[in-house]
Amino acid sequence: MEEMLLQYLPILIFLGIASGLAGAALLASYILARQRPYSEKLSAYECGFEAFGDARSRFDVRFYLVAILFIIFDLEVAFLFPWAITLGDIGMFGFWSMMVFLFVLTVGFVYEWKKGALEWE
Repeated sequence: MEEMLLQYLPILIFLGIASGLAGAALLASYILARQRPYSEKLSAYECGFEAFGDARSRFDVRFYLVAILFIIFDLEVAFLFPWAITLGDIGMFGFWSMMVFLFVLTVGFVYEWKKGALEWE
């Protein structure tokens, strides 16, 4: 058990050095930099002009729906790469397992399409 834990020692040393350097950089910038905030520095910046409207305004739920759909189908593609690389090793069981997975995702995609989730009015 002790030998196994010793294998993690380089990682702990690395994390300690990285944390120490990050802390030293933050402390040095706080000590050495001039701390003189003024209204122009503290003002909100939005594409080169003054911010307008309330930041807490409501967004249409379609923005979130499109983002979630993108994440789902992006993850689907992420599963296809390792499957394609190991296809020769996993045999027919792996092939048909992925076909079932793709079928379920295709059914979900068709369902979303029929419900109008991909339509932008």
